[in-house]
Amino acid sequence: MSPLQPATLAAHTPSRDLMRDTTIRRVETRILDVPTIRKHRLSSTSVNCQSYVHVAIQFENGVVGHGEASTLGGPRWAEESVEAIKANIDSYLAPVLLGKPGCQLEAAALLLGKAAKRNFAAKSALDAALLDALGITLDVSAATLLGGAVREKFSVIWALASGDPVQETEEALSKLEAGKFNRFKIKLGFADPSQDISRLAQLRKNLPEQTQIIADVNQAWSEAETIRWLPVLKDLQIDLVEQPLPAEQTAAMARTAARSPIPLMLDEAVFTEEEALAACSEGAGSVLSLKLCKHGSAHALKRVAGIADAAGLQLYGGCLLESSLGAAAHLAVFATLPSLQWGTEHFGPLILESDTTLESLHFEDFHVHLPSGPGLGVQVNPIIATRFDRET
Repeated sequence: MSPLQPATLAAHTPSRDLMRDTTIRRVETRILDVPTIRKHRLSSTSVNCQSYVHVAIQFENGVVGHGEASTLGGPRWAEESVEAIKANIDSYLAPVLLGKPGCQLEAAALLLGKAAKRNFAAKSALDAALLDALGITLDVSAATLLGGAVREKFSVIWALASGDPVQETEEALSKLEAGKFNRFKIKLGFADPSQDISRLAQLRKNLPEQTQIIADVNQAWSEAETIRWLPVLKDLQIDLVEQPLPAEQTAAMARTAARSPIPLMLDEAVFTEEEALAACSEGAGSVLSLKLCKHGSAHALKRVAGIADAAGLQLYGGCLLESSLGAAAHLAVFATLPSLQWGTEHFGPLILESDTTLESLHFEDFHVHLPSGPGLGVQVNPIIATRFDRET
């Protein structure tokens, strides 16, 4: 299937009839399988190839916007797989958008909510494509459509997840020397806790003393294990511990957070606004990881962030190994948040053998920079998209 092609630049001039010009005429999806430069391990799975669903939405005026849905190793991190995402967009979500004005983002979200429960990664890809197309139509950035950017660069975190402490040390030191990353998240939970801690201790020993390290357990520990190992993590000067307990164990997370000498971050435990309110009310953590694939749209992400911020939690820009397309959508909304104390971990484009956009995100001086230009500010590379298309 050849990708949708945008209209000529002249057709991008906004007209007075925005509702007509942004009528949604076509929605196309494709699954991309992009190899990674090294194995990326989590407690529940490991991947050597990252899969995406790329979405293209064409307006009546000919403008095409793009979005991306990302998962890790099938329906293991959350309910959705790329196969399910594509099928649900094609069969249930796209049909309710056809013929509707793409400039009405909240109305579109309501239609998607009625068409399918949850399916947040699928909905977020459609939302991003609408933002992209609308921004191109109006010649403004997606961040402008979301309220305007208050930051244009973000302190960025690199994830270490091969499970090999020697390789991880070499990888981290190379990022430091290149001036790309000076903050690291290490994935735990795919080995016995004592082995994970030993690996973490080796990494701490081999990195400069002030290097910030975040430990992501990916729901793999029990409450008892977490309480047992938290003092050791404190002695290793770990700055943050992400989702050590299973997502559904909110009460246990709250008990653990009350005893923890290190801030605990909620991730898989919070997808919806209701889940955010419950977790904040119970004191289940002091930091919240934000991801479009969890919240379903840029506006929904902002509402979840507002709940967390009002409850006193700090905010963290999470990722799921998105390419520059998916990462650009995240940066657009992250740029508009009044607070983003922990920056972001959107390193995904650099772990891919080939990015899916014509130009990758810009990483410099330990920051990732918000793309400039209308819409999401990036353009899908049709050659790369075709090369990794599962149907090709």
